[in-house]
Amino acid sequence: MAAPVQRIGFVGILVADREKSAAAVNKTLSEHAGIIRARLGVPWKDRDLAVVTLVVEATTDEVGALAGSLGRIPGVTVKTGLAPERG
Repeated sequence: MAAPVQRIGFVGILVADREKSAAAVNKTLSEHAGIIRARLGVPWKDRDLAVVTLVVEATTDEVGALAGSLGRIPGVTVKTGLAPERG
């Protein structure tokens, strides 16, 4: 059986309550650090909001696990996109 295909993609994360959710988001990202190739975080302190964008290289299962873990954090919204498989 062939190994799962790693794909390039992004994970967009909106953190609606930074004070309550930031620690859990950072812990989750640390747990999945092996698939994260780049990270950009933009805080909006006056709105208590943050936007985090990740570039990932992972299988669909790995991206799903990351998105699912983040999505279970209160106040966090997650969207993902993956490039098509090649070959």
